[in-house]
Amino acid sequence: MGDKLPLILASASPRRLALLHQIGVEPDFLLPANIDESQTRAESPRALAQRLAREKAAAARAMVEKDPSRAAAIVLGADTVVAVGRRVLPKAETRQQASACLDLLSGRVHKVYTGVSVNTAEGLVRTKLIETRVRFRRLSSNDTRNYLASGEWRGKAGGYAIQGLAGSFIARLIGSYSNVVGLPLLETANLLAGLGYPVQEGWASMGIPVQSAEGETA
Repeated sequence: MGDKLPLILASASPRRLALLHQIGVEPDFLLPANIDESQTRAESPRALAQRLAREKAAAARAMVEKDPSRAAAIVLGADTVVAVGRRVLPKAETRQQASACLDLLSGRVHKVYTGVSVNTAEGLVRTKLIETRVRFRRLSSNDTRNYLASGEWRGKAGGYAIQGLAGSFIARLIGSYSNVVGLPLLETANLLAGLGYPVQEGWASMGIPVQSAEGETA
């Protein structure tokens, strides 16, 4: 355990941190990467998600290389893009933005792309793109009004959070659920394991009780 490389998450997202905790992964440092997330001309939503994931991880790598105590770390970066066709929906910061997103998503299929990128001190870079198709049921004016009043949409790509109240709007989902939340767990775990990071090392000590057939804790 003492030889385990540190892990740096190039994000301040509480959702991504919670997802990593779900599979027993505890980043040693959080190092949000401040980059321009603007879509370039003619750039597809899937290409945008991949590029931003790589750039976030690369920006965090550039910062840790200045600190000898963290320079050997594995860096993990991710970016999630919600799109209808080639149109990328914003991370809603105003009620008007969120309302426009919900109107566009209502009764339609959209795609959620997450790029995940990991890099090492030796210059090894691995990047994956994950796509999930999500269909919203048709939203009534009451649905939209009540969801906007909840405030849950604030700061969320596409103006909604599938792990929250908006889960009641989802008619169909094809692909990774955790991808829509913000970090596809299968692919992330595989990328980390492929670099030698012991994803499952702490599972035995997580202290989850086992229930016997009689319902008593074993």
